Amino acid sequence: MAGSPALKPSRRKANAADDHLFDRELEDLPAELRWREWMLRVEAVIFASAEPVSRETLARVVGKDCSVDLLIDDLVQELRDRPYELASVAGGWQHRTRPRFGETIRASSAPTRGGAAALSEFEATVLMAVGYFQPITRGELSKIFGKEVSRDTIAALRGAGFIGSGPRSPTPGAPYTYVTTPHFLSAFGMETLRDLPNIEALEDAGLLNRSVVANVPDENDNNYYEEDGTK
Repeated sequence: MAGSPALKPSRRKANAADDHLFDRELEDLPAELRWREWMLRVEAVIFASAEPVSRETLARVVGKDCSVDLLIDDLVQELRDRPYELASVAGGWQHRTRPRFGETIRASSAPTRGGAAALSEFEATVLMAVGYFQPITRGELSKIFGKEVSRDTIAALRGAGFIGSGPRSPTPGAPYTYVTTPHFLSAFGMETLRDLPNIEALEDAGLLNRSVVANVPDENDNNYYEEDGTK
């Protein structure tokens, strides 16, 4: 019991720290400076994140009546002469190097962060098929390509974070299906699955054959998967 009073100051300090709230509103600043500070906060969060940052996440660091979209618009304008930009991908925003500097970065051999993992040509083609036909089973993928899509190929795409498990198929045996992930959209610079190239053009080029897969889902089907992997 003699030691109990000694704990009280520490508890008071902990409570004081808990009571300290992050100042979102910045009411002590003039309107112009407040907006500028919110812009810097939003850019800092996006810069620090390894994945696209959602509107809901950014809203946590600005005032409750602040428009995140207007802040983003101002940041886009501010970065218009920079070699990088704010890109809208996978339901959020991310810093991206402008395409015209891609060759420069490759020539430098500097290590980069993010981006797409290196895939074999066949793995990339399988990933493309998953993107168009999801949710899709490994057996259905094998029908598309006229040869077995191995578990190793699926494991490589899962390991790279490009695909994940979908619902069990209603076909006999209830095999697993596969769907793309938000990382797939982010890595390939797409905002939604609707940004995929036109499937008819790929069929005309002989790269995909939708007709060999029965009941392929489309955007009007209840089984069609949106960009975040949910129905």
